[in-house]
Amino acid sequence: MNLLLAFIWVALTGSLYFSNFYLGFLLGFFILWLMNRNEDDQRYFNRVPKIIGFILYFLYELVKANLQVAYDVITPRFFMQPGIVRYPMASRSDFEINMLSTVISLTPGTLIMDISEDRTVLYIHVMYLKDKDQFIRQIKNGFERRLLEIIR
Repeated sequence: MNLLLAFIWVALTGSLYFSNFYLGFLLGFFILWLMNRNEDDQRYFNRVPKIIGFILYFLYELVKANLQVAYDVITPRFFMQPGIVRYPMASRSDFEINMLSTVISLTPGTLIMDISEDRTVLYIHVMYLKDKDQFIRQIKNGFERRLLEIIR
């Protein structure tokens, strides 16, 4: 319904720009929130801000990792400290594991190598591994926590 309201806004204003669509999406979100304030099911209104927050966090991590790899490529000295990390997952379903492994692999400098037989551990190759425990905390408190808040 929110997307429909955003498209109606774009059609009414006659301006087909992303900023106009985004404004229509925000207006539609606000209208739907006003209409559903007294209902018990508020999942949509809790998930949309979390999805936007996850996208912004992912983009921040993506840019940060790209800059790190680019800096390493253009400088004569290598800063790589490769390593393989055994990452214990809180994700359990196939969809959760797939989404987590995709998000980790999309970030430059990391690659999913394998998943354990019992599907509780990911093996991740990391290009810039300074502290293994800090990397595990960063994935657990960053990508996995935010992703599970959206999915569950």
